[in-house]
Amino acid sequence: MKAARIHGPRNVKMDTVDDPKIQDNRDIILKVTATAICGSDLHIYSGGLPQPRPMTLGHEFMGIVEEVGAGVKNLKRGDRVVVPFPIACGNCFFCAHHLPGHCENSNPEHYGPEGGLIKEKGGALFGYTDLYGGYDGGQAQYVRVPYADYGPRVVPDNLSDEQVLFLTDIFPTGYTGVDWGEVKGGETVAIFGAGPVGIMAAKSAWLRGAARVIVIDTLKYRLDKAKAAAGCDTIQWTDGAKEVVEQIRALTNGRGADVCIEAVGFEPDRNILDRAKAVVNLEKGSIKVLEACMSAVRRGGTVSVLGVYPTTYDNFPLGQFFDKGIVMKGGQAPAHKHIDTLLKYVVDGKVRLDDIITHRLPLSEVAHAYKIFKEKEEDCVKVVLDPWK
Repeated sequence: MKAARIHGPRNVKMDTVDDPKIQDNRDIILKVTATAICGSDLHIYSGGLPQPRPMTLGHEFMGIVEEVGAGVKNLKRGDRVVVPFPIACGNCFFCAHHLPGHCENSNPEHYGPEGGLIKEKGGALFGYTDLYGGYDGGQAQYVRVPYADYGPRVVPDNLSDEQVLFLTDIFPTGYTGVDWGEVKGGETVAIFGAGPVGIMAAKSAWLRGAARVIVIDTLKYRLDKAKAAAGCDTIQWTDGAKEVVEQIRALTNGRGADVCIEAVGFEPDRNILDRAKAVVNLEKGSIKVLEACMSAVRRGGTVSVLGVYPTTYDNFPLGQFFDKGIVMKGGQAPAHKHIDTLLKYVVDGKVRLDDIITHRLPLSEVAHAYKIFKEKEEDCVKVVLDPWK
């Protein structure tokens, strides 16, 4: 079969590899009909998250069930399904507590209570390095899906692939940021990052009754897409965080936003001073966006951290966190927890997901797809790949 595999930093190729096989009675083999590149895939592409051996990437995918393990009773060959991005058993302590990203059984080689990039990890993710289980992902013609009696959801025939594809990750992830903020109605939600997750967070904020949604980004074309797709206010980050924070406070009677959502992660746009600071502090990337969120949120507000942060940062503003009484939540989104609710939103026509797609490309052009997404070329916001072209 054809598969997009990482061969080192900034080196993704379409390779011919062996078809996956059933390895456990809870497996299915899925014929992938649509897959997408996620912003978190770019951390592997850039080398920010190490992956020494070739691996098939991709945790946003859907398709048709091709083979079914003997233990999977809720799916059959020919079913059309979307697959949540965490690989979770459904039976352990954390799965029982709606925390599939912390599954105790899916990542036995690297799992443990400590956490962090170098130390012990949580549960497994599709196509997300050996540290997260070493499972091949879905940027391929076929993919093995473990614990398939727990994760995949059958989708209605009257909805296209593109209408439901983002139930795999970015919609549940954006929604999680709003859910962590306990948005009930009337709040101001500020979202840092106008990428796919940020736009989905904006859509989710409206679904939960927010009174005002503000999206912040450094690039105008991404802000234009956010405004068109989510009907939000926008602020362009041009001269630093201080100006952005002042604008948010000006819109909120000087208090700050009720909820700030960090949808960027440890590899934001940085100048030479930011990069020098990281070298001096022996840090990977930067927490500049997280710091901006902590300034922009009101006292007693919530900061939801959806962007990836793999390591420690000595200059974390603990004093500000304490004095303002900030609630902070972060981590891999519990996609299994929300996917049924979110699918109903799509079925009922309360939200549209496919309007963020800017590029539809064949899998054979995956190298180009990663490049334009990473470098923000061609006004790229979201790429969907066809594995059969």
